[in-house]
Amino acid sequence: MAFELKEEGFRLKDIFKQVDIPEATYHYHIKQMKNEDPDQAWKTLILELFEQHEARYGYRRIHAELKGKGHKINHKKVQRIMSELNLKCVKFVRKSRYKSYKGTVGKVAKNRLNRRFQTTYFLQKLVTDVTEFKCANNEKLYLSPIMDLYNGEILGFSMSKRPTLDFVIDSLKKVLPIIQEHALYRTTIHSDQGWHYQHRLWVITLKQNKIFQSMSRKATCADNAAMENFFGLLKQEMYYGEELISYETLKKKIEKYMDYYNNDRIKQKLAGMSPVKYRTHA
Repeated sequence: MAFELKEEGFRLKDIFKQVDIPEATYHYHIKQMKNEDPDQAWKTLILELFEQHEARYGYRRIHAELKGKGHKINHKKVQRIMSELNLKCVKFVRKSRYKSYKGTVGKVAKNRLNRRFQTTYFLQKLVTDVTEFKCANNEKLYLSPIMDLYNGEILGFSMSKRPTLDFVIDSLKKVLPIIQEHALYRTTIHSDQGWHYQHRLWVITLKQNKIFQSMSRKATCADNAAMENFFGLLKQEMYYGEELISYETLKKKIEKYMDYYNNDRIKQKLAGMSPVKYRTHA
């Protein structure tokens, strides 16, 4: 009230007599107002987003999220505020990868993809592989996802305690109906030379569904870098640095992450959209 009356032209001494407050109290509050953090609202928003994504986002993705929600703020300011708040994206050193290569036990396909990981067509280029997780009680979990290079979306995946052929075929069977219904061009599925992908059943299943098979060159993981990068991201954001948990608990955790990755986690190369949002938007 005293602030408003001062703006109307009243003398401060008269105001203090009327409202019965000490002059020192007035000057204290004026000083406090001047000392208020002008970035407090931004800090609150940024902290909420950082916690929402469980420390998986650096300043670039936080900036993209803010921009997507209609906020106007420079990316350098986001970087500065996150530094002030000590908000750092959690990163861990990648561990050794699971190797399913057992020599030539079946058919080895040529490398049709040849590291051309970009495509403007949904379901034209898919990649797959198997990765391994350690669980509590000396158990292991094996994951077999199939990813669309169009938008990085995980179209289907399966998990098992053992890296059997059936578990790899299961992830393929989940994706086949999507390909049959929505593919505009003939699909290519790329993998390494793991024994699963050399197996007669995998090869026949692809042929029966008119899908091209493509394989990396022997011992050249860069030929399937898109899938390797996804595995690294997945383990960095929800596995590395955590205590070992049971197979069933980890399975549920991975299922939850897959949903988050497809529907909520934004990508810079997808114009700040998640894989599913990018596909539906396009």
